Amino acid sequence: MTELGRDVVLVVDDSPDTLSFLTEAIERSGATVLIAVGGDLALALVDEVTPDVILLDAVMPGLDGFETCRRLKAKPHLAAVPVIFMTGLRETEHIVEGLNAGGVDYVTKPIAPDELLARIRTHLAGARSARSARTALDTMGRTLLAVSADGKVLWCTPQAGSILAAIAPTTAGALSLPPEAVDWLRACLAGSTSTALILKGCGEPSHTLGFVGRTAEEILLRLSRDEPVLSPERLRASLPVTAREADVLFWLSQGKSSRDIGDILGLSHRTVTKHLEAIYAKLGVENRTAASLIANRYLQRGG
Repeated sequence: MTELGRDVVLVVDDSPDTLSFLTEAIERSGATVLIAVGGDLALALVDEVTPDVILLDAVMPGLDGFETCRRLKAKPHLAAVPVIFMTGLRETEHIVEGLNAGGVDYVTKPIAPDELLARIRTHLAGARSARSARTALDTMGRTLLAVSADGKVLWCTPQAGSILAAIAPTTAGALSLPPEAVDWLRACLAGSTSTALILKGCGEPSHTLGFVGRTAEEILLRLSRDEPVLSPERLRASLPVTAREADVLFWLSQGKSSRDIGDILGLSHRTVTKHLEAIYAKLGVENRTAASLIANRYLQRGG
């Protein structure tokens, strides 16, 4: 049997016999085992040590496994940590509840050690790959985060988490976007804006929150230091243009063709042309070169 190495496995169960049995089996494979006899104790423990995988009993007195899992997954640093439920409940509804709570797998009691270790290895490999990818992104300075439609942070690179925590303090240990960013996110999803949002925290440098894309389960965003020379929002604040016209003018100032602008903003060539005509009229110019010169003057000087 392949060893687990020095991975840290957190076992959460209220049964001393189960804890003893699992500790012996897992430690034989070379992993370090942490134990918690209840959900509340597990929640306190993970604030001190981040495990690589969590084995969680579904049925416990007080805080049950399902609610414990939901609260664990609300902590950004545990978003990618796999949770495997251990349960004597075999009904489909309980299995579904565990998966909906954030679990990735389940094993039924009585537990077969070889099967459990095989499942641990499989989920550790997947989590390790995801963690390596996010660490690489962070090393490259990519401050990325994924959120749900209501603004809850599902995962983030370490730098993005630090920035967001400073701008929008955590609530009950969970990171989420500030209210103005949630409103902006809804506008992005509705297609009514594509302009990045400038976030400002008390005593913190301003940062720009940009929309990257979405999947069926998460929305990918990017945080970056606000740079006056790269902010369409500054054009909107300095010139008599709408938010969409500011987007078009910004990309025009970056040397993009009408076709390129349409591809970037998801607009038809005809719509881009109409926006350009409106921009020329509002700025009192006759062509793209003159409009671009005005835009760059405001972008370079910040207004």
